[in-house]
Amino acid sequence: MLDFYEGKTVLVTGDTGFKGSWLCEILSLAGAKVIGYALQPPTEPSLFNILGLADRITSVIGDVRDYRKLEKVVNDYRPQIVFHLAAQPIVLESYKNPRDTYEINVMGTVNILEAIRKANCVRSFLNVTTDKVYENKDFRNHPFKEDEKLDGFDPYSNSKSCSELVTHSYRRSFFTNSNTAISTARAGNVIGGGDFSIDRIIPDCVRAAVSHRPIKVRNRFSTRPYQFVLEPLFAYLLIAEKQFFDESFSGYYNIGPDSVDALTTGKLVQLFCDIWGEGSVWTDSTIPNAPHEAGFLSLDNSLMRKVFAWDPIYHIKDAIRLTVQWSKGYYNDGLSAAKEITDKQIHEYSAVFGK
Repeated sequence: MLDFYEGKTVLVTGDTGFKGSWLCEILSLAGAKVIGYALQPPTEPSLFNILGLADRITSVIGDVRDYRKLEKVVNDYRPQIVFHLAAQPIVLESYKNPRDTYEINVMGTVNILEAIRKANCVRSFLNVTTDKVYENKDFRNHPFKEDEKLDGFDPYSNSKSCSELVTHSYRRSFFTNSNTAISTARAGNVIGGGDFSIDRIIPDCVRAAVSHRPIKVRNRFSTRPYQFVLEPLFAYLLIAEKQFFDESFSGYYNIGPDSVDALTTGKLVQLFCDIWGEGSVWTDSTIPNAPHEAGFLSLDNSLMRKVFAWDPIYHIKDAIRLTVQWSKGYYNDGLSAAKEITDKQIHEYSAVFGK
C-alpha cells in the first residue's frame, strides 16, 4: 500500500501533533512529498522534533483559522491528497477554552475544505474526527455505528460533531461529481510512543513511571476503545488511496479496535503497570464534580471490515508493550533510539498490514 504514496504530494494539517508526526514519518519513509501545516509543536518535548521532521518535510507553521495562509499553502504546493488532523484534541481543555476549540475544530475544517474547493487539485481528502462525535447516553455494550446521531456532549466532542457535519455539507454541496473524493474517519482512543500530551491517560502513566511516582487515575471505571497509533493511521492511508481511484469508497468510517480491546481505564493502567514493571503502581484520584466525560464508549468497525477488508492487527497488550518499548528507549537512550524504534515499529506494522 505504501508504494502508492511514493512521489505523491500530500498535505497533512496538524503535522506537529502526536498522530500527525507519526503520519508524516510513515509518508516520508514511503517517499511522499509531504507538506505540513500546523502551529509549533504543542508539547515540549515533541515527537515532531524528536524525529527531526522539519528537516525532511516541508513544514509550514500556520493556524488553520488563518484562511488566507492556508489557502496560499494549498495553491502553492497543489497537493493531491490531504489529511486534515489539525485540532484542539483534549476534552478537559475544551471546557477551559470552548471558543478556541470551536474555532479551531469547526472553522479549521471549513477553511481547509474551502481552500481545496477553490484550488481544484486535491483528489482525495480525509477529515480525521473522533469516536466521541456520537450522541452518547452511556448505554453499556452499545458500539456506535456510522449512521447514528452525531451530538458530542462536551465542547471538544461537539465541535468534532460539527466538523463532521461541515464535511458532509461540503461533500454534498460542492464535491458531488467532482474529481475530489471526501471521507471522514472516527478513530478510537489512540496510544503510542511520543505522545507527551497533558490529560491523556497513557502519557500521564509514562510521566509518572519515569519519575517513580504513583499514577493518578480519574474515571477508573470509564470504558474506551483503545488502539495502537498505527492502526488508525494505516486505515487513513488505505481510505485515501482507495478513494483516490474510486469515489465510491468515500464515506464516514469508524476505525476502532475489536470489542475485546474496549476496557476500563483502571484495567488499562494496571496493564501498563504490569508491562512497565519497576514497581509501578496507580491510585484512584477521581475528582468530585469533575466536568462530564462519557462513562462508556465503543465503536462498531464492521463497515471498515466490509468495505476495505480491514482488520485491527494489534490488541491492547501489544499497544501498551510497543508504547513502553518506545518510551523506555527514548528516556534511556535518547533521540536516535526513539527515531530507530519509531521506524522499526512502522516497518513491522507495514509488513503485517500488507499481507
